[in-house]
Amino acid sequence: MRDQLRTGGVSESVIDDAVLILSELLSNACRHGRPLGDSPAEDGDVRAAWRVDSSGRLTVEVTDGGGPTRPVPATPSVTARGGRGLNIITALAKDWGVRDDVRRGEVTVWAVVRDNVVPARRRDDFPARVTTSAVPTMPGLAFADAFDDLD
Repeated sequence: MRDQLRTGGVSESVIDDAVLILSELLSNACRHGRPLGDSPAEDGDVRAAWRVDSSGRLTVEVTDGGGPTRPVPATPSVTARGGRGLNIITALAKDWGVRDDVRRGEVTVWAVVRDNVVPARRRDDFPARVTTSAVPTMPGLAFADAFDDLD
């Protein structure tokens, strides 16, 4: 996931959030969900997917065979060893939810990490278009130089 998102131009901070969200979703699926498949002879797997759509929105999702309860954020005690996964996802994601496929007996938990995760590229003539006279002068720092590492 990390390599694919990095190759796609997604920023490191968004990748870090996406990896943590994926980890929490996978942990929840393994702990609370049933494996995919209709018979014990089939592999007991869960399915993970992620995509960046045309508007730059990154969505991460994990599908399992469902479970006895619906995914909802918990209110664990301070000393509890677990129960914080969906609260972490709620804090990191712009939105998340649950999608049921009753026909196939699957449950997918998805999270939108952030919109516009692919950083905008600045134009090559950026330093020429910036007028430093409108920016307060700081000794040893040229305004355009502060943005040179963004490419």
